[in-house]
Amino acid sequence: MIYGGFEIQSFEAGRGLWHARIQRADQEPVVIDGMAFPTLEVGFAWSDPEAAIADAKAHIDRFGPRFAVRPATPAESRT
Repeated sequence: MIYGGFEIQSFEAGRGLWHARIQRADQEPVVIDGMAFPTLEVGFAWSDPEAAIADAKAHIDRFGPRFAVRPATPAESRT
């Protein structure tokens, strides 16, 4: 599913333990404090995939603008 410019995928990490993976819809890395990540796995072990997706949406709502920032280039880091 696409939400707020991010693709969310729920997956079962263990029997009845659902998590969510967030990836930018444009396939660019998610950047947090200058570190680029291809995907993020968020939340707790939820009992169903819908709860994991709802938790991922809450993370996007809270941190989405921060996730969309590209990493600084080496030249920008020196200024």
